[in-house]
Amino acid sequence: MVMDTTRAQRERLKGFLDSMLVTLGRSERRQWGGVYVRGLLAAGGRRATASMAARTSDGNVQAMQQFIGQSPWAWDPLRQGLAHRMVEALHPVAAWVVDDTGFPKKGSHSVGVARQYSGTLGKIGNCQVAVSLHYATDDAAVPLDFTLYLPEEWLEEKRRQKAGIPEDVTFQSKWALALALIDRSLAWEVPRGVVSADAGYGNITEFRTGLAERQLLFVVGVQSTTTVWVDAGDLSRPVGTSRGRRGRPRRKPLGVNAPVSVAGVSRSWPQKRWQRVTWREGTRGSMASHFAAVRVLPSHGYQHGGPKEETLWLLAEWPEEEAAPTKFWLANLPGDTSLLSLVRLAKIRWWIEQGYQQLKDELGLDHYEGRTWQGWHHHVTMTMLAFGFLTLESLNAKKNFWTALAPAEGTA
Repeated sequence: MVMDTTRAQRERLKGFLDSMLVTLGRSERRQWGGVYVRGLLAAGGRRATASMAARTSDGNVQAMQQFIGQSPWAWDPLRQGLAHRMVEALHPVAAWVVDDTGFPKKGSHSVGVARQYSGTLGKIGNCQVAVSLHYATDDAAVPLDFTLYLPEEWLEEKRRQKAGIPEDVTFQSKWALALALIDRSLAWEVPRGVVSADAGYGNITEFRTGLAERQLLFVVGVQSTTTVWVDAGDLSRPVGTSRGRRGRPRRKPLGVNAPVSVAGVSRSWPQKRWQRVTWREGTRGSMASHFAAVRVLPSHGYQHGGPKEETLWLLAEWPEEEAAPTKFWLANLPGDTSLLSLVRLAKIRWWIEQGYQQLKDELGLDHYEGRTWQGWHHHVTMTMLAFGFLTLESLNAKKNFWTALAPAEGTA
């Protein structure tokens, strides 16, 4: 297994699965759910059903395939239960991290597969793309939810029926899917975290305003070309014309000029504004760079008739080896937020890439060979369970390590 198979661990795994799989109802579903998770945890090779069945003493290919691909169990209650179990172990929350990942595929029949851009591939390729929401602290991060992004061609009636895509599933952009995942976690009453996302999401004005409408704090990446008004006058939101007054509504703040790109803004800052910040200790030493932040008002909504925003933080990073700032974030955290807090939340996304790698390399997240909507979501849910257990084992090992180092009572 990807963990040591001690008797104590096997007992912990059984207890974990017994408590989590109760939402599946029928005893045979709970049985094959447990077998499937143990197959995912078994070491070596692809997580094809046949190979997983061969690596478990009670495996059965047909029963496991039926459980994943055909059995009509709902995955939402199981994911909700898992979310609450992991929150108990990981609190206090620091961030909710939005991201997406690609599953390369050779054929054209797996649900959602198309030639599309994948950050995993770093280019356009034949793949599925999943949007995910993660719960992150300083100690670990776990996925709360996943959903499959469907290119519009997959909603044609013939393909929809063949893949078993529900009729109420419509085309949604990735940022809209991310908001739907967030809404589900809010409905599950998962403790709120500061939302972190890369520029693929953060650059969308509607995504940022959607978070603000849900009264969520955020630190999200934006592209260097994003334009803002700098705090050089009255940055209060423009309002409509007062009753009884003539003229058009005010379209920009008072006392400011044309908006400037965040790259242009950051290049104008004096050297003394930039501070060296260390945000975590990595395996190769301290992770540090130079950062600066100012208050700005994004201009897109006012210029193009879209959603309007309040004053936000603009955070910029300028690595020592670069000739100019390279990364930028917008954040709606309070005006007295420290630079270190902004940087920490901007950089907390590092957990997610590490988690994707473990989910894929060690647990076979992207190894599902079925073709249906239901089968894909079932497989992903079982992978989330396996990942959750490994996370609990890791946290337990850390706890025992520090307990073993603690001095006995009265000896300190």
